[in-house]
Amino acid sequence: MAAKSQRMEVTLETQLDSVDLAESIVMRVAESIGFSEEDIHKIGMSVREGVINAYNYGNQQDRRKKIFMTVDLAGEKMTVRVLDQGKGFDVSHVPDPLDEENLLRTSGRGLFLMRAFMDEFEVRRPPGGGAELVLVKNFPSAVSGNGQSKRD
Repeated sequence: MAAKSQRMEVTLETQLDSVDLAESIVMRVAESIGFSEEDIHKIGMSVREGVINAYNYGNQQDRRKKIFMTVDLAGEKMTVRVLDQGKGFDVSHVPDPLDEENLLRTSGRGLFLMRAFMDEFEVRRPPGGGAELVLVKNFPSAVSGNGQSKRD
């Protein structure tokens, strides 16, 4: 029998308090699913970085703009999408923070962390504008799509 899909949509204000709120929401969801403490931290940090980028680079701290976060639980995956109302960007133009000439730069590290901490990471440019970060973490092997232990 297929697992039941669940979805949560949150509209965040373009303000720094939204970073903590978004992180808290996804960490609670991840904990309820049964992710390890380490994975909960990785998911929280990834979403934190994504919302900071939306606040700072996407919406350029413009309080008239919103940040949209969606959490989907389906198909043995937790998918978090963070969408801003900015101009969007091409991820291939972001310098690699591990290149020697970039080691002391402060930009690019968030994208690096999101790629490292999540099982899948993608940056999309939706037709309506902005940048959409798609962060995917596969459920722990002992948990089914509805957050229940497979042993139950």
